[in-house]
Amino acid sequence: MDWEFTEDAAFLALTDAFRESGESSAMEFLANGEGEFHFQDLIQNAAGEGFDLSDSNEMAEFQKQIIETLEELCIE
Repeated sequence: MDWEFTEDAAFLALTDAFRESGESSAMEFLANGEGEFHFQDLIQNAAGEGFDLSDSNEMAEFQKQIIETLEELCIE
């Protein structure tokens, strides 16, 4: 993915919300209300950047990147 999603406002909001949640699993956080909300914003922004995430493999890869990055940045 050529788009630097870590600089996107939706990702920054997702990161802040994950840190504040106290959740230890990014995957579980993305599955709940607030995490899911910010993740959906990020998906919309990715679409606006020209990424087609309608393919399940592409979506799975994108979600994997988000989870790995969240855990890398937020879990000590």
